[in-house]
Amino acid sequence: MKEALRKRRRRLTLMAPTIIQCAVAAGLAWIVARDVLGHPRPFFAPIAVVVCIGVALGRRLRRLVELVVGVSLGVGVGDLLISQIGGGAWQITLVVALAMGVAVFLDSGSVMTLQAGSSAVLVATLLPPGGTGGVDRMVDTLVGGCLGIAAVALLPVSPAAIAHRYASAVFEALATALEDTAEAIERSDVALASAALREVRGTQPVVDELLQALKAGREIATISPLQWRRRRGLVRYETAGTRLDLALRNTRVLARRTIVALDAGAPMPPGLPGVLRELAGATRLLDEELSGGREPKAARARVLGAVPELGDDPGEPGGFSADVMTAQVRSIAVDLLQATGMDRDASRAALPPRV
Repeated sequence: MKEALRKRRRRLTLMAPTIIQCAVAAGLAWIVARDVLGHPRPFFAPIAVVVCIGVALGRRLRRLVELVVGVSLGVGVGDLLISQIGGGAWQITLVVALAMGVAVFLDSGSVMTLQAGSSAVLVATLLPPGGTGGVDRMVDTLVGGCLGIAAVALLPVSPAAIAHRYASAVFEALATALEDTAEAIERSDVALASAALREVRGTQPVVDELLQALKAGREIATISPLQWRRRRGLVRYETAGTRLDLALRNTRVLARRTIVALDAGAPMPPGLPGVLRELAGATRLLDEELSGGREPKAARARVLGAVPELGDDPGEPGGFSADVMTAQVRSIAVDLLQATGMDRDASRAALPPRV
């Protein structure tokens, strides 16, 4: 119960700036459309703000275009047909089908399709066809969408701050999985290795949220002049994001092979737990350096300090499982080095050769 409440509070904290943007821009959109443009019931203006900004991250500019085109289609098709065939159940069916069909034909965006359908319903049921109502509604939509974009630009959340909030959970998940796998190897504990595998398998939604947050951060940095100077920090997170995803995938494979090896009583590379703990420490250090806006030199150095242990040692026990596990740890090390900004060739060259 406490954990669920903590997650809900964290989600609310993360989305609070976006909610504030929506609320402020929606009120302004209503004022502009009603008091400045003189539209008596400009409900499409605040609706456009909410859809454009949204509680989801990213793609605001695309949503604005989809919204305006979708409303235009719905209003246009609705006005044209209802004025000719009248209102009723079958007329609504025809109007909605045509409006949504045209939207799907023009673009696959869900916002455009839904707005085309809902606008057609409004025209067919509540609003009188003809006149300037259709044009007014399109203008209201454009006003709301533009104010939504303005809210993102003038009341921005730091792109790097967004990335850090989501990235921290990914960093911690990776570091914990590496530490738990190291402990499972040391204790020959299959149950602990299985628990580590379950935990790391559940990290994909967190990674997906991070990648989406990075897209949102890139969009904010493009829209808002106030955030242009912070692009460098965002670029570092973007460099790390995809590599963290790969590192977690490799850690899943490592945890699975650990379970197989422990079940079979296969010999383990004795230095592997120490390397895994060093990589876990480097992961947390990388999080600290990126959140502080620093180039992750210390994290890179810590990974480089651990990789000499990943070469072949004639005195170590061998076997298929040991080879697979060592190969996976080498891949994780390469992923972390690339997350710090090293290119792939340099990262691979930093590893000791294998015979």
